[in-house]
Amino acid sequence: MARRLLQLAELPVTELKGVGDTKAGSLAKLNIRSVLDMLTYYPRRYIDRTNQAKLADLEVGEEATVLVQVVRSTSRRTRNGKSMVTTDVTDGTGRLQITFFNQPFRERQLAPGLDVVLFGRLELFQGQRKMTNPVVDLIGDRTAKIVPVYPQSEKAGVMSWDVARLCEETLKRAGEFADPLDVSIRDRLELVDRTAAFRGIHSPESMREAATARRRLAFDELLRVQVELVHRKREMERTAVGIAHDVGAGAGGPLVARFHERLPYELTAAQKRAIGEIMDDLRKGHPMHRLLQGDVGSGKTVVAVSALLAAVQGGHQGALMAPTEVLAEQHHLGIRHLLDGFTVPDTDDGNLFGGAGLDRPLRVVLLTNRTSAGDRRRILADLASGSVDIAIGTHALISEGIEFQSLGVVVIDEQHRFGVEQRAALRDKGAGEAIPDVLVMTATPIPRTAAMTVYGDLDVSVLDELPPGRTPIVTRWAKSELDEMEVWQQVRDEVAAGRQAYVVCPLIDESEKLEVRSAQETFDELSAGELSDLRVGLLHGRLPASEKADVMESFRRRDLDVLVATTVIEVGVDVPNATVMVILDATRFGIAQLHQLRGRVGRGSAKSWCWLVGEATNFDGEARLEALVRSTDGFELAEVDLDLRGEGTIMGERQKGQNDLKLASLRRDREWVVKAREVAMEILDADPDLADHELLAEEVELFLGGEDVDFLLKS
Repeated sequence: MARRLLQLAELPVTELKGVGDTKAGSLAKLNIRSVLDMLTYYPRRYIDRTNQAKLADLEVGEEATVLVQVVRSTSRRTRNGKSMVTTDVTDGTGRLQITFFNQPFRERQLAPGLDVVLFGRLELFQGQRKMTNPVVDLIGDRTAKIVPVYPQSEKAGVMSWDVARLCEETLKRAGEFADPLDVSIRDRLELVDRTAAFRGIHSPESMREAATARRRLAFDELLRVQVELVHRKREMERTAVGIAHDVGAGAGGPLVARFHERLPYELTAAQKRAIGEIMDDLRKGHPMHRLLQGDVGSGKTVVAVSALLAAVQGGHQGALMAPTEVLAEQHHLGIRHLLDGFTVPDTDDGNLFGGAGLDRPLRVVLLTNRTSAGDRRRILADLASGSVDIAIGTHALISEGIEFQSLGVVVIDEQHRFGVEQRAALRDKGAGEAIPDVLVMTATPIPRTAAMTVYGDLDVSVLDELPPGRTPIVTRWAKSELDEMEVWQQVRDEVAAGRQAYVVCPLIDESEKLEVRSAQETFDELSAGELSDLRVGLLHGRLPASEKADVMESFRRRDLDVLVATTVIEVGVDVPNATVMVILDATRFGIAQLHQLRGRVGRGSAKSWCWLVGEATNFDGEARLEALVRSTDGFELAEVDLDLRGEGTIMGERQKGQNDLKLASLRRDREWVVKAREVAMEILDADPDLADHELLAEEVELFLGGEDVDFLLKS
């Protein structure tokens, strides 16, 4: 009978030969507790003995992996008292001397006759070929053509050969593996069966076989995540009670249409498409759960206001939650300006366009921790009575005691700044059984494959074009002092032409640990030096909230020429007259943050510049800054970012999902993420409850069960 993974998960690792309590304790330190853990503890690389480097062929200065046998190891103390182990090795074609400093255990570990894999750089010292402190993998007496090298821990006492032996025994005793994938799907995607995959990953006959095995097992990991996400999404659509908004047959109904007619510009095709998708969601009876991705300046606010007005015209309320007071205040100013003079019929019959009441001004309020006690009391009473149409705020919107009469649509901006519990709490503010429709916005473009995994239970709308009037931003990298002189000259020139500038620093105060400029130090230096004849302001997170608001208002009124700030201005700050962004110590920032900061300029019709100041000290830093200079496309930059950083940070808090991706990579397996999503939808369309896919359902529960499902639901 074919073996199921659940059966192996229920077997403790002590079932394997030679694993007693002591060994089991050592394996537990590597998170190997069951036979399934052993089976899915995959090699981190392979040694191809049919194509490995020979010592005789190595050139001085070349980095290489070599499989050698230990001849002898000796140790001594250097003159300054440090340990030095010298090991002589050979592969039959030549000899090599290895020196280990401050690793005294190597003398005991590298016993004569032992086969080891070394990775290091070949050096020549006093006429002798050497390597110093190379990476060492102990593989034991392995005679296979392809030798798997497993992650090992000398501290835990688990070596690569231990793992290899236990994996071999697991495969031998397990026999055939039950396969959750239909033969038709395997054939279409050219995937091997589960048994061939597990054998090929642990005991491949060729590197091609190892790659084929990895592809199948990585697909399994991605499919489990996608099945869980798609299933939860479909389940919510089937069972959750929402509000069926009356948005007409077009793009939102009369109030939304009036808003679009009053705009001083034509909506972009991308905005029209996104608004159409949102309205399609709102007219359905289940809650919307949509992600709006838009690059900096792509017009997300107009789309969000359209969604909020769709709620208002049906007699419901809208709420917009931002992560910071600066951003909430910015949204409040911007949305009040967009809706200035707007009126709605004052009616109590639950439909603003079905009654005959008198018109009243559409009411937009701001609620943050800075709202005075008196104003807060009035706003809370008006939210509960329904006389507030749109509430904008920070997490204060979800604090205890706040009740909406009928919350219809919730917009969450820059949602990655919010905790899961906060997002769930805002959704729970809905009246009665109905769950409000939720639109999540982000100006941090996410690669498509990552969005499918991290936000796989959301529908995604993308704004991939800029509204007319937005000017491209010229980005330059100032690497030298001479370049920096040009930066300050351009700031002075732009201010002389009636424009304004930002200067952004990574820290508030001087730090000896991190050699970066602080906002306070930079403000003092620029005010007394390069920009002494200009009006310079300072904004950072430690300022009292009232001072922050005063500084921002002064900058908006053009009472300040230059604003020196920390990343508190990263999102939401909208001053069309600002045309220069100077980012000091730019290599300290990530690509997404640099792109966000750059988006604070170029918001008017005048040409704008972004200066990245600082010298790159490593390849990644240089690659980041070069990417920013080369492209202003946030989606292209997101792909570069994923390539540079890997997917660990993309996966965020979904730790179990991340741990399940032992082989799959959102970078390397982009096409397989898409295919896994398609297969998940195909399976669930035909079999919504996975009644005919019992094994797949069992594995999804096994790898993504319990608290992790709850996390996905809340997020």
